[in-house]
Amino acid sequence: MASSSVSSLLRLSFCLFILQVMNIGRCNAATRIYQFKASINNIQIYVQTKRLTRLCQTKEIVTINGKFPGLAITAQEDDNIVVNVINMTPYNATIHWHGIKQKLSCWYDGPSYITQCPIQSGQRFTYNFTVTQQKGTFFWHAHFSWLRATVYGPLIVYPKANVPYPFKKPFKEHTILLGEYWLKNVVELEKHVLESGGPPPPADAFTINGQPGPNYNCSSKDVYELEIVPRKTYLLRLINAGINMESFFTIANHRLTIVEVDGEYTKPFTTERVMLVPGQTMNVLLTADQPIGRYSIAMGPYESAKNVKFQHTSAIASLRYFGAFPNSVASPAKLPVFNDNIAVKTVMDGLRSLNKVDVPKDVDVDARLFITIGINVNKCNSEDPNNKCQGPRQGRLAASMNNISFVEPKVSILEAYYKKLEGYFTLDFPTAPEKSYDFVNGAPSDIANDTQAANGTRAMVFEYGSRIQIIFQNTGTLTTENHPIHLHGHSFYVIGYGTGNYDQRTARFNLEDPPYLNTIGVPVGGWAAIRFVADNPGLWLLHCHFDIHQTWGMSTMFIVKNGKTVVESLPQPPADLPKC
Repeated sequence: MASSSVSSLLRLSFCLFILQVMNIGRCNAATRIYQFKASINNIQIYVQTKRLTRLCQTKEIVTINGKFPGLAITAQEDDNIVVNVINMTPYNATIHWHGIKQKLSCWYDGPSYITQCPIQSGQRFTYNFTVTQQKGTFFWHAHFSWLRATVYGPLIVYPKANVPYPFKKPFKEHTILLGEYWLKNVVELEKHVLESGGPPPPADAFTINGQPGPNYNCSSKDVYELEIVPRKTYLLRLINAGINMESFFTIANHRLTIVEVDGEYTKPFTTERVMLVPGQTMNVLLTADQPIGRYSIAMGPYESAKNVKFQHTSAIASLRYFGAFPNSVASPAKLPVFNDNIAVKTVMDGLRSLNKVDVPKDVDVDARLFITIGINVNKCNSEDPNNKCQGPRQGRLAASMNNISFVEPKVSILEAYYKKLEGYFTLDFPTAPEKSYDFVNGAPSDIANDTQAANGTRAMVFEYGSRIQIIFQNTGTLTTENHPIHLHGHSFYVIGYGTGNYDQRTARFNLEDPPYLNTIGVPVGGWAAIRFVADNPGLWLLHCHFDIHQTWGMSTMFIVKNGKTVVESLPQPPADLPKC
């Protein structure tokens, strides 16, 4: 940034954070300004180049400011955040602020070709948004291709000054990011998977704060270590930044007390292990109540689908008590078996909002949606079936919502909607009635559960303030699995869930203290019910947070119309909005 620009920002009492040189200053509690440089070292003169050695191999990765994982952004509730992104990679890029509702700032939400065109190589874009009435653990990540594999970092929003946590203040806080690591270039990997029509390869390793741990080749020293003081209580901010795998997390001989999920406080719930879906954040309290020593921290796979290849080896980190011998043997951590659905249900059953909440009541619901989610096998008519038709039955794998496989456009859909441009998307996303169908074992094709999916770029429109209920139903056309469904621009109450087929006659809802989330793992072969108020004008993506499922088309869009007042209206697009 030029010196004149810096002077101008200082005169305006803005706060300049130049993350590129890790020289962080603060001069105004209400506005935080960051500069991001996304870089890859295919050109040696860039000092922000990142070459990373993991698993016996050195490769180039895309990072933010040469950091993996990325640097933490911190703010207080209601702060304004300004992030200048300069793309110096050969790839397109965007940044999504996962869990931030972007109240009246949907232009800065970040999903490529949805709210903005990507930031092309050599270009820049400034994200400018306020964390309105939000606090807790969030994170930022790339929202283009599979760049999220290495482009991610924490976004921590603290309560306002003198506002305490609803639990005893911890001695210290630590952020733990769970991830997946590939030795191959992830952009090229996504292209290959799409071209082949088959499944993706599993990650080469899981990581805890970027480190795989001693279970992997050449990784005995690539171990994240957390040092704690005996008898003290710590707050661990857990973030699952993985792209295609849900993950168990545990610490040997210690119990974890969940106090927040997706940036919302919960009733304290103590367990030996937790499971986080990709995109989910969870705050847990850890008390150092064991004998002085070393204890393993473990992250391993939760894989609910059948006949799917995945990484079986766990990532291991180290929990070391102050005073323990550095070379002492660590007590091993025990993870559940990879398909332990009971362990997952136990955690889900324990999640409750901290207090009684105002959930839309049955009589007040304006729109009831029934959305099936599942994997499809499309016909393959390629002249090169050996290379292009690698899905089951020599078909091509796809994913869908209500049997519509989302087609990513080549324009910004929000901009097209704002400018009333026609032909880029349609407002005819289909819905199905809330009836009792055998979705898990295969339903008739007219109930949006066919093996062959239709293609389209479709959206749904809601009046401002609409109270919405959605039933997500897993289908069994190919396989059933736990799907992490994420809604941009809103959080929602998870009022019910269950295994098998949803039946409105027998389903039981919690309308007193359901958890308030932005990402829900729809149970394997089951259903989940959510309710929320559509009170944020704009266009919002609803999608599976497995990147491969989003790539295959498990997405749709919500459009929320303007409200009745100026302060409830969609603002004009920013002047520097990228062009396609």
